[in-house]
Amino acid sequence: MNLYIINRLLGREINTHKGQNGRVLIIAGSKDLTGAPMLASVAALRVGADTVTLACPDEVGRAMNCYCPDIMTIKLKGDYLKDSHYAQIMKNIKKYDAVLIGNGIGLNTSTKKLVNKIVKLNILKVIDADAIKLINIKNIHNSILTPHKKEYQTLLKNSELKDIKEIKNNVILLKGETDQIITKNSTTVNKTGNPGMAKAGTGDVLAGICVAILAKTKDLQKSAEAAAWLSGYMGDLLLKKKKGYYFIASDLLNELENIK
Repeated sequence: MNLYIINRLLGREINTHKGQNGRVLIIAGSKDLTGAPMLASVAALRVGADTVTLACPDEVGRAMNCYCPDIMTIKLKGDYLKDSHYAQIMKNIKKYDAVLIGNGIGLNTSTKKLVNKIVKLNILKVIDADAIKLINIKNIHNSILTPHKKEYQTLLKNSELKDIKEIKNNVILLKGETDQIITKNSTTVNKTGNPGMAKAGTGDVLAGICVAILAKTKDLQKSAEAAAWLSGYMGDLLLKKKKGYYFIASDLLNELENIK
């Protein structure tokens, strides 16, 4: 993977119009975790999605509107997402090309019910963060899962697996010192990135990049590989620019403006 390949994946035709380069829905956030959905949403928009909509608790939605008016919001009543929000989320879900779920969503029992309904849908999905802790991988398909090592172990336990053997047509982007992109038939590695990226929020940026590329390409494996490479590449650029590990997750968003 390299920048030329990624630019080809995200390339725009001369006559395209709004929506043809990907519409993204992000289902995320809770009263005490507002930063994660913001980072993911802006990353998805920056990397090329034509439109990004955040479905979230109303307080998170108001914060999002102030932080970045370019992101549309579906404000749902309450401090966290719950099963009763399912109908409202489903009302327009078919108009999106890909869905990201999990960033800052929390582990509430009613949230778990909602998450497990969404992940079973036959749509292209990225499943990240708290949502990974709430699901059984045997019940899902057409998804990219983006766990770090601890979340990966929780996923195995909840799925009653010793190793990932029944991932169907899913892809796992296992984050670590060297990222692994795991499918049913192969494992590839990504070597961009550095220890400075082991900070809160960088995974949310990665997930946002991933869902935007997926919305455009409709290809699970290519999207996971491209997102891992691009996220790590930005981290390596920041390492050189800052002359050390003095960067944070939101710096990755700004670095997207400088990639050529």
